[in-house]
Amino acid sequence: MRPWRDHLEPDDPLVVDARVGAAGLTAAGTLLHIWSGLWSSAPTSRLWHEGGRWWTAEEFDQATRRAAGRLRTAGLEPGQRVVWSTGPSVDALVAHVGALRAGLVVVPANTAYSERELVHVVSDVRASAAIVERADQADWCSRSGPGSMVVTGPGLDLPDGDPGPLDVCGPDDPALICFTSGTTGTPKGAVLRHRHLLAAAESVTRAWRMSPGDRLVHCLPIFHAHGLVVGAYGTMTAGGSAVLLPGFDPGAVAAAAVDQRATLFFGVPTMYHRLVSSGRAADLSHLRLCVSGSAPLPADLHAAASTAIGSVVLERYGMTETLMNTSNPYAGERRAGTVGFPLPGVEVAFDDAGQVLLRGPNVFDGYFERATATADAFRDLGDGGGPWFATGDLGSDESGYLVIRGRSKELIISGGFNVYPAEVEDVLAGCPGVAEVAVTGTPSDEWGEVVTAWVVADGAAPSLDDLRAHCSGLLAPYKQPRLVRMVDALPRNALGKVVRSQLG
Repeated sequence: MRPWRDHLEPDDPLVVDARVGAAGLTAAGTLLHIWSGLWSSAPTSRLWHEGGRWWTAEEFDQATRRAAGRLRTAGLEPGQRVVWSTGPSVDALVAHVGALRAGLVVVPANTAYSERELVHVVSDVRASAAIVERADQADWCSRSGPGSMVVTGPGLDLPDGDPGPLDVCGPDDPALICFTSGTTGTPKGAVLRHRHLLAAAESVTRAWRMSPGDRLVHCLPIFHAHGLVVGAYGTMTAGGSAVLLPGFDPGAVAAAAVDQRATLFFGVPTMYHRLVSSGRAADLSHLRLCVSGSAPLPADLHAAASTAIGSVVLERYGMTETLMNTSNPYAGERRAGTVGFPLPGVEVAFDDAGQVLLRGPNVFDGYFERATATADAFRDLGDGGGPWFATGDLGSDESGYLVIRGRSKELIISGGFNVYPAEVEDVLAGCPGVAEVAVTGTPSDEWGEVVTAWVVADGAAPSLDDLRAHCSGLLAPYKQPRLVRMVDALPRNALGKVVRSQLG
């Protein structure tokens, strides 16, 4: 596979001095040190655009200081966990960065989570606070957390106070706990330390030539690593700016790109599908870079979007536990159907089954209080370089570029969000009329995949509406089935385990 230095310009310090290597990505210590330095050196530079006005770096810096003070005055101490479930807004980012500056550990949670899903996150990490935007979320957190739990909205309606020392977290201190799942269906938190976030943000900004002159059209969810680490963190690390949109709308994205003279757009395949279908993809033709991630971009959609935009969409590959892994090159051939080659500092290998293995400063150390799951996630190849993270993705090296062939863990990716079959099956099994159920993904031009339930009926067969009604309040909408297939029996192996690959 091509070496990661091929992503960089010849004068990049990581190239000029080969002895620096991947360690150069984390030389600054933490992102907080980089951001505070940039804000103080260029206080009047534009940072976030929202609601018809620009926030300057100085305004954002001061707002995050106030946020840190309010959180500390509320009784929160460094190292405590704060669940954070909000839509994209400057207030939400102020609260997020303020929490990090105060030494707190932020636990992003999907805003579409049901009470069952959000309560699991709150309880699992023993959260001391929750920053949520809806009244029902606040009620769920208040009832499931300790009596001393601080629950507030993105605007942090709390008393002002002295934040104390800011930005004192070290590289090894935890920064985020991002929830993911697995074949067990039980979501678990991946602990991402400050050094992991720094390595990922530095790697991407260097590889994609991000600079203070860049302006991103940001319409991704910020509770997801794509919108948070790549979009928001990348913007702040490069000293650039971003237009924050409350969600994705083809017309709003096109208007922001043109009116605000944007240079970058980061999206998922579903967004590119809608941009092409709406005829608005051509409005992105003046951007210097359009990136697609979070799910595979079908070859025909890649061609249609690239033609409409007038430049080749850059595909990359990342995941919760490792953030950013590989990317097609900014300068050089971007091959459709591949996710490029290792980003700076990242190593890629394959086990005997073709599973993609990863190692580098971006790779997490383990799951929150899940020693067994952590041990199962890593492989020692005996090469003396330390353990490799087993991604569950199957891939191959095709002339120096990584091609993802499938997934050994049967993950479904719908609209850029991960759906784990076992979790959905556990919920559907309790639906009246369901004797047995298995869940798979069905290819979709718009969504990438849609959740499909294969049901063995117990008496009267439940309809799709029946299944979705049962899931309401238990599963986020993107996890709920969009298709149902009635079958007489589920395929099983000799040990009685359902073989999902034989469905469909």
